[in-house]
Amino acid sequence: MTRTTVLRSAVVLGVASLALAACGGSSGGGSSSSAASSSAPASSSAAAGPLIFGTLLPQTGSLAFLGPPEFAGVNAAIKDINAAGGVFGQPVQKIEGDSGDTSTNIASQTVDSQLQKGVNVIVGAASSSVTLSVIDKVTAAGVVQFSPANTSIKLSDPAITKGLYFRTAPPDTFQGAILAAVASKDARKNVAVMALTDAYGTGLADAFTKNFEASGGKVAVRIDYDPKAASYTADVTKVKAANPDAIILIGFDESKKIIQELVAQGIGPQKTPLYLCDGNMGNALADGLPAGLMNGVKGTIPGVQADQKFQQQLLAVDPKLTDYSYAPEAYDAVTIAALAAQAAGSTKGADIAAKIPTITAAGNDACSNYAECLALLTAGKAISYIGPSGATGLKANGDPSVGTMTIWQFGADNKISAVDSVSGDVPAAS
Repeated sequence: MTRTTVLRSAVVLGVASLALAACGGSSGGGSSSSAASSSAPASSSAAAGPLIFGTLLPQTGSLAFLGPPEFAGVNAAIKDINAAGGVFGQPVQKIEGDSGDTSTNIASQTVDSQLQKGVNVIVGAASSSVTLSVIDKVTAAGVVQFSPANTSIKLSDPAITKGLYFRTAPPDTFQGAILAAVASKDARKNVAVMALTDAYGTGLADAFTKNFEASGGKVAVRIDYDPKAASYTADVTKVKAANPDAIILIGFDESKKIIQELVAQGIGPQKTPLYLCDGNMGNALADGLPAGLMNGVKGTIPGVQADQKFQQQLLAVDPKLTDYSYAPEAYDAVTIAALAAQAAGSTKGADIAAKIPTITAAGNDACSNYAECLALLTAGKAISYIGPSGATGLKANGDPSVGTMTIWQFGADNKISAVDSVSGDVPAAS
């Protein structure tokens, strides 16, 4: 963490300009008041039944590299919850499921199966587009959907979330501002933007562009591309013709093919600076690429860098884990939902959703783990849960009020490491 203070100043300006420019059953309930008490009713009992989580996370598909840390975060949280006595004195249960990606129907099949098995909370998806493809089905069933990784601005819309959707990752109003601030601080003035065509890609590209141009920069060319295209030759040719001083690449695992095409046309990362985002920034991206090719490439990932203590918790449930992206956010999604159920004395989706904003709101008795928070709830206290993700003040539309963005950079070994981190208020979507 070397440049936090300088970068934070740039980010504050970027976020401020963005904010100023922005203006059970199918009831869809779950809207809540932050004034409601988050303390658990004394009558909470096993009569509410066991709390059952379903996971809708990528075991296959274009975001499969994010699956292991997210599953590890879920499993570490469940381990801690059950070690502390569970919810209503019963162990919480988990039904694991794959989300795939939007090229398949895996997510829909997983959700159908989990709803039939009576899950109360579905954790996922990682992909915003996958979530958008199933959220109507989940909310119609009165089930809470809680994502550790969704960032699409579309998911800030209460008409879509129905009061039953939450996320611990900040939306792309925040990531767009941070990514623009990073590029601006590096004195980039005339950039090319390549973004995959979906709710995540176009939304983040829009947010980046708004903030970058507000800081005095120019987007020389923007290419919204098909992530399933057989070739990216024509797209990269257009980028090369614009003669940018940097390239912003917003994509998933197809980004590797695009980088290879950038190299083939003489504008690879060692020729033209490259900036990435959470959909492609990871060690898996550099697998199979020439040694040192990615050296110096920067990117943003919403959320915090897992500290060594938390990494050990994760390794205890998955010793093979090498990346930790979104693990803290997955851990908090499960812990927050469990605490909300305990506070509500209910496993019903609407009841859980109604308590999520109150137990994450500021100003109550602070606690940072399930056991500590459970003791406070049992004592009739109102709590403010602050977990490893740092996401706090979850609003009725599902967005955190405060978020964290970590800036990562590839080294000469083609591996990423964190170089900076910024926390702040999350700008509202327009």
